[in-house]
Amino acid sequence: MTEYKPERKKRFVKKKKDPVSISDLKAGVLNGDRSHLAKAITLIESNAEEHYALGQELLQELLPHTGNSFRIGITGVPGAGKSTFIEQFGEMLCEEGLRVAVLAIDPSSSISGGSILGDKTRMEQLSKNPRAFVRPSPTAGTLGGVHRKTNETLLLCEAAGYDLIIIETVGVGQSEVMVRQMVDFFLLLVITGAGDELQGMKKGIMELADVLLVNKADGENKPLAEKTRRELNQILHFLVPATKGWSSKAYTCSALKNEGLKELWDVVRQFEEQTKEQGVFEERRLLQKQEWFQTMLKERILSDFFYHPGIKSSLPRLEDRVRTGDFTTSQAVEELLRQYKQAILDGNRSF
Repeated sequence: MTEYKPERKKRFVKKKKDPVSISDLKAGVLNGDRSHLAKAITLIESNAEEHYALGQELLQELLPHTGNSFRIGITGVPGAGKSTFIEQFGEMLCEEGLRVAVLAIDPSSSISGGSILGDKTRMEQLSKNPRAFVRPSPTAGTLGGVHRKTNETLLLCEAAGYDLIIIETVGVGQSEVMVRQMVDFFLLLVITGAGDELQGMKKGIMELADVLLVNKADGENKPLAEKTRRELNQILHFLVPATKGWSSKAYTCSALKNEGLKELWDVVRQFEEQTKEQGVFEERRLLQKQEWFQTMLKERILSDFFYHPGIKSSLPRLEDRVRTGDFTTSQAVEELLRQYKQAILDGNRSF
């Protein structure tokens, strides 16, 4: 009689992921392969220390192949139809033979950390276009982090050969300034009812715009859109131009009806030609590199400070002493800085 032996359960061993090959990623990105580009961006977005080093190595390899795209920043008031506009505008440019990348700054919930914008869902048609690439950039609640990641993602898209990079932001104020520091041309999308809209729109955001575009100018709304355009042009007349030598103006369009988009593209090309002829284009690019360097330096210093083991251990104690009134806020700050400076001088990783 055959002895019964219970069947052994198969053990599933989780396979280790293959190490990232910088040479493979570089070749794939330069060939314009979207899957390799997506992997490269994921590497850049990772907060892991080892991934940061690899990401910077990849960027260094690709840097000579960047800088050839035209960069557009797009923002707008809630309900202005940014997603529809970007999708229709991108589709039109793809039909003209251009390659278009869309980087949508996606604010993440400060509580759950989850993204609240589904850009690939909102731009489903454009996402499927082989000449386009759509990528949301979750901020995880920190603009500093998205500044670095979006800027570096922009460079990867340029190395991949995209002719036009569109950066979309949600229109919350601070992010507009950040995006303005990355792009060549900044577009503010609005809708009818200039008086009501402008009450909720900071003057500073208007001063960033090279063009104001009144969307949804169709049907019964068209006369109102024209009225809004005229009102905006009156206001722009008194504002400092966003770009030296360029006169910012308001136009109308209907992304839904695909009207006014070709005229807008003519304005964009005129802007590019004019700013390049006057040297303003290159001057802005150089200034942006300088601002980017300073931003990265500040971010790195802050990161090193707050992740220092000594700071992490001393900070709660000093916060308690401020709460109990043993230290003033200034005294606590000075004490923390003193400890940090001393630790750096002594070469210590902890206090």
